[in-house]
Amino acid sequence: MTNPTPMNGIKKPVRSGSGVTPLTVVLKPRKCNHGTCIYCPGGDYVPQSYTDKSPAVMRALTLNFDVREQVKARLNALMKMGHPTEKIELIIIGGTFLQYPLDYRYDYIQGCYDVLNGIESKNLSEAQKINESAEHRIVAMCIENRPDNCSVEEIKKMREYGATRVEIGVQILDDEIYKKTARGHKIKDVAEASQRLKDAGFKLGYHIMPGLPYSTIEKDIEKFKMVFDNESFRPDQLKIYPCQIVEDSPLAKMYKRINYKTYTDEEIKKVLARMMEIIPDYCRVMRVMREIPKEKMINGAASTSIRKEVEDELKRKNTSTKEIRIREVGFNKDGLKLDTKLKTIEYDSSGGKEFFLEIVNSDDILFGLLRLRFPKEEIFPELKNCAIVREIHIYGQALNLHEKGKDSQHTGLGKYLMIEAERIANENGYKKLAVISGVGVREYYKKLGYKLEGTYMVKSI
Repeated sequence: MTNPTPMNGIKKPVRSGSGVTPLTVVLKPRKCNHGTCIYCPGGDYVPQSYTDKSPAVMRALTLNFDVREQVKARLNALMKMGHPTEKIELIIIGGTFLQYPLDYRYDYIQGCYDVLNGIESKNLSEAQKINESAEHRIVAMCIENRPDNCSVEEIKKMREYGATRVEIGVQILDDEIYKKTARGHKIKDVAEASQRLKDAGFKLGYHIMPGLPYSTIEKDIEKFKMVFDNESFRPDQLKIYPCQIVEDSPLAKMYKRINYKTYTDEEIKKVLARMMEIIPDYCRVMRVMREIPKEKMINGAASTSIRKEVEDELKRKNTSTKEIRIREVGFNKDGLKLDTKLKTIEYDSSGGKEFFLEIVNSDDILFGLLRLRFPKEEIFPELKNCAIVREIHIYGQALNLHEKGKDSQHTGLGKYLMIEAERIANENGYKKLAVISGVGVREYYKKLGYKLEGTYMVKSI
């Protein structure tokens, strides 16, 4: 398939403004093994944590959740809007993927590769091999998961699929609230999952939910500080979803009895503003607020523009915000200075050592980043004696593979960051560097001298 660009350029360019083009698919409905969290809509004919009015779910419903048809439809839509589709980030939403039957999981992932490859494969391994040089390559893959579904064996499966990023529902680091909201896991599970996932090289995201029943604004902030103050956590990205009462959820049936009220818009703004001030340079806020329509809400619905309102207010007050998204070059083109430099932040995280390398200009606008980890444990044999690159990302409007870049994409910044990572690892006694590579990026790393070992690209340094 060719990728035509509309005469007026890319429609909704923000979708591919961070360097890759996301393509979201939805799993068929399935109840979680632990039951239903009280704030979860829990529908029988849509995925448990979503409603039938979520855009991605609406698309999936019309296609009976057939993943091959979903990929075809979404790919065609992205191409018609003019988005480059040679570098795809596949995002799988809808449920705890690792709880689905094994055969379903393998077929689901293989189906995604097959459609993007334009050819049917015999098995997942063959599909991935084809995708390494296909027209539409999966350069990153995100799976939604639970903290208590991140054993070494489950992580191995995620790597088999080609996953590079995992998002886990954390909500609030409070065991008492976990129990009262029927969350089904403990803080201990979050800490253990965080360590294993980072040691395996994954980029790690937390879903955070302020305003839960039995919490307060003060408790939300206190527990949120713990996310970054305590080295057992420290995620790479966040989605912040203030709790809301959705019809058909257990909370909709009990909120009056427990005297629960959602936060007002002003209270949400207050919490978000304080959270944004806490978030460090190495973390990205992916999203604020769920895509749940007002008609599905009880007790009103928060403004969908709340993030922008909070960010604008912080700018007016000249309050420093360091999170990644607000600093990305793709969202800061006006008056852009090209006086870039390398900045490195070292921090302890989940028992290991992290080096956050970022290329920024004098205004702290972010052009590219790399996450290098010295792991606590060697999760897999192929990672023995390896430092590991968990993410390398060059920001700016996504380009197709053959296109030349100007400010950031395709200008050699990625290669420069990899050389720096190799130098840091070597100076700290490591003889090998591994990269958690999306299947569609393996060819790039081969050009840099890396070879496939297990599911990682590895190089002696």
